[in-house]
Amino acid sequence: MTWVKVCGLTSESDVAAAVDAGADALGFVLAQASPRCISVERAADLMDGVSVVRVLLTVDASLEDTAAAVAATVADGLQPYGRHSDEVAAWGQANGMLVLRPLRRDPARSWGIGIVPDLQIPLLDSATGTALGGTGVPLDWGDVERPERRFVLAGGLDPANVATAIAALRPWGVDASSGLEVAPGVKDPARVAAFVEEAKSQ
Repeated sequence: MTWVKVCGLTSESDVAAAVDAGADALGFVLAQASPRCISVERAADLMDGVSVVRVLLTVDASLEDTAAAVAATVADGLQPYGRHSDEVAAWGQANGMLVLRPLRRDPARSWGIGIVPDLQIPLLDSATGTALGGTGVPLDWGDVERPERRFVLAGGLDPANVATAIAALRPWGVDASSGLEVAPGVKDPARVAAFVEEAKSQ
């Protein structure tokens, strides 16, 4: 059964919708450039009492700031982008956290998965221009070589295409955000439920 993460949650109702749908993990964005960004304090409130894995997504966050955010939220996982991501990921791994390592392909179509330590999980995401991820643009799944290790697939996934993506690449997990929304940062409970159901039926 495919592991499912719903990312970019900003409200109690969205958190409840994801948990009720059967998501395995929830993502909370601390990156200021994102329309789904929330404060550490807000993330702590939304995570309170949640029984599934809670992941903090950061961009260019220092280890000191990340450690403080983890302490404040009691998060279970990290998804670090940009500067300091190697250091932050290593720290999260050493502290027993789930660590998702976002990767984007270089011009030679290589993901660089070999740089990701075994106990960290590569997250294959689409990228547009300078955006590090979260673009809502699907990957060309037929043009992606399936990694020979556990990985999470992201990039423009939604209820209509997740089954096709899983059939093509057989990822360990999938991750979606914008494809489950009615507006940036506002999830559609019906889309969330349909996405989780489709992913877990594969």
